[in-house]
Amino acid sequence: MPLSRLSVADVARHAQRTGLVARISDSTVWRWLHEDAIRPWQHRCWIFPRDPDFQAKAARILDLYARCWQGQALRKDEFVISTDEKTSIQARVRVHPSLPGRPGEAMRVEHEYERRGAWAYLAALDVHRAKVFGRCETTTGIAPFERLVDQVMSQWPYNQARRVFWIMDNGSSHRGEACVRRLTQAHPRLVPVHAPVHASWLNQIEIYFSIVQRKALTPNDFTCLQAVADRLEDFERYYESIAHPFEWKFTRADLNALMARMRSRYAETQHPKLAA
Repeated sequence: MPLSRLSVADVARHAQRTGLVARISDSTVWRWLHEDAIRPWQHRCWIFPRDPDFQAKAARILDLYARCWQGQALRKDEFVISTDEKTSIQARVRVHPSLPGRPGEAMRVEHEYERRGAWAYLAALDVHRAKVFGRCETTTGIAPFERLVDQVMSQWPYNQARRVFWIMDNGSSHRGEACVRRLTQAHPRLVPVHAPVHASWLNQIEIYFSIVQRKALTPNDFTCLQAVADRLEDFERYYESIAHPFEWKFTRADLNALMARMRSRYAETQHPKLAA
């Protein structure tokens, strides 16, 4: 059938058209598929780990979340920062003012809008203190990112710390050994820790960005670009007043078990007879 996904009704209709059954209800098909743990109407996107050092790189980040580095517990004057950029946060000015909610009626936001520019929002999260540092820049890049690093590392307690671990992805603003040299030369206390390629789920700042999107930027209805920057700055202070460190439960042991299952699954798909 020319379908990318099948609904329960599609399956029931096909079974009757092909003569497999004379009649069958959608609910019966649903029950059978539920019992067999098959969901033809669902799909899930995923990325297979392609970094040859994925497990080692991921494990050290998980260790840092557990306040451990190279088998040694972190000291009180050592800190872990998670950082990244949230690009193209637009200021959308609605062509008609939004209408506030009323009893029995939701808030109404005009569909059409005018674009009044966009920010790149750079942020750093102290994962064990729930402390947020952010800044709006006109674009991402090496210089904007280094301004964020300077903003954090110039403040107490980071300017007096023994070590400050910075967890970051492989984006163009902070990629590779060149980034490591720049950061460590400017800040000898800083230890860059790059995540594996395509592993944003390991970076806790992405959780913070999702909270920002839901609570501060949706719906996007701002009078000007400066209003977006003010909202983001105000939200940082509000977040710090109510937040606690994320309860991160995925550990190095969980990662090892996951990788073992993935290797087993891969072996089954490549050599099913040998795996059997």
